[in-house]
Amino acid sequence: MKKLLALCAAAVAISAAGSAHAARDYVWAAGSSTVFPFTTRVAENFGRKTGMKAPKVESLGTGGGIKLFCSGVGDNFPDIANASRRMTAAEFDTCRANGVNDIVEMKVGFDGIVIAADRNAPTYQFRLPHLYLALSAKTLRGGQFVDNPYTNWNEIGPGLADNRILVYGPPPTSGTRDAFIELGIEAGALTFPTVQALKARDEDEFKQTTHPLRREGWVDAGENDNAIVQTLTKTPGALGVFGYSFMEENQDQVKAMPIDGVEPTVPTIADGSYPLSRSLYIYVKKAHVGVTQGLQEFVNEFASDAATGRGGYLQGRGLIPLPADQHEAMKSVASGMTPMRRP
Repeated sequence: MKKLLALCAAAVAISAAGSAHAARDYVWAAGSSTVFPFTTRVAENFGRKTGMKAPKVESLGTGGGIKLFCSGVGDNFPDIANASRRMTAAEFDTCRANGVNDIVEMKVGFDGIVIAADRNAPTYQFRLPHLYLALSAKTLRGGQFVDNPYTNWNEIGPGLADNRILVYGPPPTSGTRDAFIELGIEAGALTFPTVQALKARDEDEFKQTTHPLRREGWVDAGENDNAIVQTLTKTPGALGVFGYSFMEENQDQVKAMPIDGVEPTVPTIADGSYPLSRSLYIYVKKAHVGVTQGLQEFVNEFASDAATGRGGYLQGRGLIPLPADQHEAMKSVASGMTPMRRP
């Protein structure tokens, strides 16, 4: 009886949201280009195992996926948002304002952001300050914030090649870009006392000064990380920013650069010693469970030992698994559909 009442309540919620259609007979996930191949692989296995329709998976970028996810409840909106960063408090509030309550947050594994080049390119010995000085629209020079004056990498620091600064990376809607700015640009900026003082004095001004990327030298290359890989093989001297999993899949064509002397590897990303390590997430609408056909089963498959556990099939795809205790906690969240708190 309780289960029946819960199903009825969920159906009423979707009806109240204005859906004029029957509940979908397939799961819909949208968001991060980094999480996209992992969700696609789970979708394929889910379809084979259950005989249900394979979920629809879209690569819109983390920001775009969460925006669509938070736009409402019902079959016109995704059941799942894929994210290569954590949902922000502002996004959570937008969800609530649009009637999207009881959001289930699942951390599914780790990935690293790499700075890569064609395999025949020189190896750059990057340090975090180099990333800030080279790629921020405004940078420190002589103790003052000025429009970025640097054109070649060897102007930034020793150990960097005499190549022009040209980096292909993700657009503003991408969680990879958000994480790169936080873990690379912002962290590099905060190695300077002047920037530390600015942040202590005014957090908003600090972000406005350090977060925008330069227009000359940084190229928004869309949400297709494979396209960036292909660009690097055809553009001598160019660098690219994308997820470790894509680098691993294409290591016959590109190589990753060390950051602060640490190479991006499965162990260094998992233990956080690689500076550009990050967590990957999926967000699920609890109101759609029991209404969208197969949603609970799909989430259970994502959280399973076979998929995201150590040695699971997503590890073979490049996902770096959670420690055992975190993985077990994710399985409990998935089976119980435990809603998250406001970030």
